[in-house]
Amino acid sequence: MASWNRRKPFGVAAPAESDLPRTLSWPHLLALGVGAIVGTGILTLIGVGADRAGPAVLLSFAIAGAICACAALAYAELSTMMPAAGSAYAYSYAVLGELVAWVVGWSLILEYSLVVSTVAVGWSGYAAPLLTGIGFPVALTQGPELGGLINLPAIFIIAVVAGLLCFGTRESARLNTILVLIKIATLALFVGVALPTFDAANLHPFMPFGFAKETGPDGVARGVMAAAAIIFFAFYGFDAISTAAEEAKRPERDLAIGIIGSLLICTLIYVLVAAAAIGALPFTRFADSPEPLALILREMGQGGVARIVAIAAVIALPTVLLGFLFGQSRIFLVMARDGFLPAGLAQVSKRGTPARIVIFTAIVVAVIAGVLPIDEIAALANAGTLIAFAAVGLCLIVMRRRAPELPRPFRAPLGVLVGIGAIAGCAYLFLSLPTKTLLWCLAWNAIGLIVYLAYGRHRSLLARRA
Repeated sequence: MASWNRRKPFGVAAPAESDLPRTLSWPHLLALGVGAIVGTGILTLIGVGADRAGPAVLLSFAIAGAICACAALAYAELSTMMPAAGSAYAYSYAVLGELVAWVVGWSLILEYSLVVSTVAVGWSGYAAPLLTGIGFPVALTQGPELGGLINLPAIFIIAVVAGLLCFGTRESARLNTILVLIKIATLALFVGVALPTFDAANLHPFMPFGFAKETGPDGVARGVMAAAAIIFFAFYGFDAISTAAEEAKRPERDLAIGIIGSLLICTLIYVLVAAAAIGALPFTRFADSPEPLALILREMGQGGVARIVAIAAVIALPTVLLGFLFGQSRIFLVMARDGFLPAGLAQVSKRGTPARIVIFTAIVVAVIAGVLPIDEIAALANAGTLIAFAAVGLCLIVMRRRAPELPRPFRAPLGVLVGIGAIAGCAYLFLSLPTKTLLWCLAWNAIGLIVYLAYGRHRSLLARRA
């Protein structure tokens, strides 16, 4: 078999030295998913989406949510069939072969690294005014691209979250659950204040920029699908649950509940928040605002509630970091087991956590957050995720045809159609991304192929066994 087509044997157990204790039940996984999904996306992307689609941003949310629903159903079936920590990377290795698995893993590295780094910089943006107010040097709160030296608050919050994950998976999951409840209560407060003032006149014209992506004179792509391609950022995060497969007490039940349940909860939250925002204020007054929810509340004369929303957001934002840092460390763990990273990183500490890989992951994302210019390339996270989601949809279809008799603790309804929906939807959203983002994605994957050809295909565990 050609090296690029080598497939990892189905259902191979993890080495004993890298066993992860099963400490998470479905409420922990549900909170992990909601915590990873509900973050900067809903707090900022309603404004960006309204700028791209107008009131039809409601339709953009629905389309992005429907595509994610197809991907979530595919993840739920595959994760219960193959409860491995590597998520889409592990499924692709077993189903589609080594080269596709490498591309998917390389794409997931892009997704998780940029999300963690972007959220950390976003958190730093809230914390920096408090620090500089007490004499902390401004140059240490911004990266070189903004004229500073290093973004220490971003590095600090990554270190705190990494420390929690090293301390214990169950303990960090408990804290995450508390913070998620605070976050949901905050968004419920916004809906409770804004929704009663709903004015249907704010929905007209409903689709001022059309449906398909159209680039205007200002160079900005607008339309329902252009907005959906960006809003997609606000939905993913449920895939982090599948990386906890080896730590779930009952993966055959808990993973499906966590993946599908978190997406349903977040879709409901998003639709309510988006409807409340659009109905409360004409979209032109908060379009492209960096803090649209707080702006809407202030415009309504609810300055006190706006401050509560802002403070709660800062407190709860680290749940996104926890979810994605958890996910990336588990993907790195499995890639280390497979020989693509040094095997020593896959060892589990006495506390039952992959501490070495968590620290390694934290260093990678801290460098990105602390010194690299991420504003221009943050949209790349969407590109990496769409590649992974499409691969999972393809894995679902292939396994339905190749091994229909295998037990499936969770079986996605209309499986082949769900897989096609995930592939087609992700492809459409991928092509709806800005041209610059697509070029960056091409460059990233070209680098990935060079790394694979020069290192990965010779160092992989399957290559050494051949």
